[in-house]
Amino acid sequence: MSNALKPWQVIVGGICGLVLTIGLARFAFTPLLPQLQLQTGLTDAAAGGLAAINYAGYISGALAAAWIDDVRWRHRLYSMGLWLSLLSVAGMALSTWMPNWALWRFLGGLCGATGMLLGAGLVLGWLMRQGRRPELGVHFIGLGLGIVVSALGAWGVSQLWTLWSSQWLAMAAMGLLFFIPAWFWRPPVPPVPPAALTQDASKVSRRWMLTMAGSYFAAGWGFVISATFTVAIVEREPALAGQGALAWALVGLAAMPAVFLWDKVARRLGDTRALLLAFGLQTVSVILPALSGSLAAALGGALGYGATFIGIVSLTLALVGRRAPHNPGKAMARLTLSYGAAQVIAPIVAGAMAQATGTFKGALWLTAAVMLLGMALLATLPDEAEPG
Repeated sequence: MSNALKPWQVIVGGICGLVLTIGLARFAFTPLLPQLQLQTGLTDAAAGGLAAINYAGYISGALAAAWIDDVRWRHRLYSMGLWLSLLSVAGMALSTWMPNWALWRFLGGLCGATGMLLGAGLVLGWLMRQGRRPELGVHFIGLGLGIVVSALGAWGVSQLWTLWSSQWLAMAAMGLLFFIPAWFWRPPVPPVPPAALTQDASKVSRRWMLTMAGSYFAAGWGFVISATFTVAIVEREPALAGQGALAWALVGLAAMPAVFLWDKVARRLGDTRALLLAFGLQTVSVILPALSGSLAAALGGALGYGATFIGIVSLTLALVGRRAPHNPGKAMARLTLSYGAAQVIAPIVAGAMAQATGTFKGALWLTAAVMLLGMALLATLPDEAEPG
């Protein structure tokens, strides 16, 4: 891999890395879940358990990213995550044995952490070393694109193969298209900073970090409920059967342009006010499907969710990454532990509530309440405009 990569190559490589590690290793589960349940008898509670195991993998990866200081190892682990993403998708097709699924969902979660934290940290660090604007909006196009790829890919493979295991294998094969640029255009290994700079890099007060961690926990709760169950929620409405993939694709289509918009909003309003706005709009998008079973409410909720979760993630990670410029990925990982904790807890609670009541409405109202608590925490922080 050359160290003389062009800027567009590093950015496109990072985007493809996100499509692979998040869009497929994580998000392929969402549009493929209804067929998996239909053909194998997987229950709602078990599906929620698999989603929780996936996020246990994610939080394990975040712990590793928060612990590892050596930038060379961070680069190696990101590289390993690209390979493992392909294997974690293909591995789901091997058997219907629950431990097999649990293993691959856990490893898929590890891959998600490498893409979101190590990949984003490498790209942000590279942008800052190049003297470019330290924002992650363009990079996180990969999240929205990953959702679109998983939705349209799942729809496409379902037209060609009806067997659930063939669909998983086909999605893994499709991942090769993104693996090639992600691998060859990885950000170069960053220079090792002097120890003194590493120790003094992060100027984050304990109160600020704890408050951000609390609000990011709420964001993780809101994110994972929609990420896991959007398709299932739509498919359960009798008038909307067959429209689940459309709703999921809309999430991704809304997310892609939103990354640019949220960077602009933050420059105009400041980071904290921009985050409050994103939280408020996401809360409304969560409530819409609980208020009405109409297609308009389902699609409106999907659009709102797609347009807001991306802003919350991008603004939060860029904000904390700028405060630790010599190892942004490590600072992002520490904050992400709370996001990951919510992603382990929320699917279990939501899956159990849905199985007990036969509907996801209670879980959606609970999610809205958690999001409002996150907003209350954010509102206690002083607003900060982007430096420079």
